[in-house]
Amino acid sequence: MLDIAEELHRWVGQGRDFAVATVVAVGGSAPRQPGAALAVDSEGTAIGSVSGGCVEGAVYELCRQALEDGQPVLERFGYSDDDAFAVGLTCGGVIDILVTPVRADDPAVRDVLAAALSAASSGEAAALARVVSGPRELLGRALLVRADGSYEGGFGAHPELDRTVVREAAAYLDAGRTATLETGEEGARCGAPVTLLIESSVPAPRMIVFGAIDFASALVRMGKFLGYHVTVCDARPVFATPARFPEADDIVVEWPHRYLERTEVDGRTVLCVLTHDAKFDVPLLQHALRLPVAYVGAMGSRRTHLDRNDRLRDVGVTDLELARLRSPIGLDLGARTPEEVALSIASEIVANRRGGTGVSLTGAHTPIHHEPGAARRIGSVA
Repeated sequence: MLDIAEELHRWVGQGRDFAVATVVAVGGSAPRQPGAALAVDSEGTAIGSVSGGCVEGAVYELCRQALEDGQPVLERFGYSDDDAFAVGLTCGGVIDILVTPVRADDPAVRDVLAAALSAASSGEAAALARVVSGPRELLGRALLVRADGSYEGGFGAHPELDRTVVREAAAYLDAGRTATLETGEEGARCGAPVTLLIESSVPAPRMIVFGAIDFASALVRMGKFLGYHVTVCDARPVFATPARFPEADDIVVEWPHRYLERTEVDGRTVLCVLTHDAKFDVPLLQHALRLPVAYVGAMGSRRTHLDRNDRLRDVGVTDLELARLRSPIGLDLGARTPEEVALSIASEIVANRRGGTGVSLTGAHTPIHHEPGAARRIGSVA
């Protein structure tokens, strides 16, 4: 649901009643992952998607029905090919969808979801937990956990359930995960089983592009397309300008390694070094390869790569640290233009993030979608 938070936040502000259908579990080659949502307001306006088109019509009707009767519903859609007009996923996957009415006459749910939408649309870190299955009276109930540990809402059942979900949702939020959680009505598997969907809303991950060159301009556009907060850093003020990089979120004129030493990064940050100049690259990569970031790539020919590795070893970078470096940067697409090179780099970043191989799907036996992990159970290893 939080993937369409900005528009839904506007709906709440306008006082609209609506129903939101959220993917809560997937199996096989399902087109959308948990958290993907479609919402329908009382006038019949629809936004979002839960399947890329396969079952949107049926889910739309479920939303209209939920708006009318005020009852949440959990529905499963699977594979269907016997009848070309049957409702099902032609890709062969299975999706479970929770439909929750958000109406003015149910403030217990509306207020919590409104707070979650406000947080997500403003870029605030927060985790929304909703009951997907369990005792009927709990279905659709919600709890919002913020980064400081405070929370809003609750399930109205045993207080230990709220405490358990707050603790687990905080862990999901720290990891930026959206996934399901299985516990008990009284917490820690006590009482009737309860399944919750926990959606994490976190600030956009960072992409830092070092080197204000023409290839960087195309990569900035690609990074924004992929949802990154993009920073361009270069020590040369004549090149690092808003006119050259109008789509960048930040432009920093500073020696790259000095900027990297003082800026905040995390496990989702990607660093793209496009300077291919030893006086910039070596001190920058010496620091970058020791940071807990998701990706470090550096541009240059294979000769530049070998020379750069020798220089990095000379300043104490270990072979284990060098193994983290993606160089020459990008996948082998035969790219030549700045836009093609940006696509090559972005493809490698996505493959690294999602566990892809980068090989052609034609004739391959690798999965199209790589599973992020099964539902987490209390007391199990995450």
